[in-house]
Amino acid sequence: MSKFNIHRLPGARRQRGVAALEFALISTIFFTLLIGVMEMGRVLFYWNSAAEATRLGARVAVVCDINSSQSASNPVIKDMQQMLPILQPSNVTVTYTPSGCDASSCTAVTVAVANVTVNTVVPFVPFTLSMPPFTTTLPRESLSSVNGTNPTCN
Repeated sequence: MSKFNIHRLPGARRQRGVAALEFALISTIFFTLLIGVMEMGRVLFYWNSAAEATRLGARVAVVCDINSSQSASNPVIKDMQQMLPILQPSNVTVTYTPSGCDASSCTAVTVAVANVTVNTVVPFVPFTLSMPPFTTTLPRESLSSVNGTNPTCN
């Protein structure tokens, strides 16, 4: 059996660990971008959820008793918060058209969401994004309870 004598190139000893250092530098940038892309996907999910919550709120508002939207246990806001927990009651506006109408004279219900912010957790640069306002208007339906009860408004 013969042994081959492999000679190293001059300066090869100084190159030890360079690959680990390059990986550390590049992986930091790569993972920061990867987490940033995932966070933007999460923000877009919140935006889509806010649009859907607004639609749900409008749907609940047109079938529930018009007086229940002024109560402390507002079914519109309660249902919207189940879909999008970051919503606060101050972010939601329920408007009946024309102003000051009752269950028999209203023509439409508008539900709007505004001033909602999403906090991100992007490494090294956490920031807060404000969502655009969302509005949904639906024509009136019952706007009152049936025999004093409405199961969708509890």
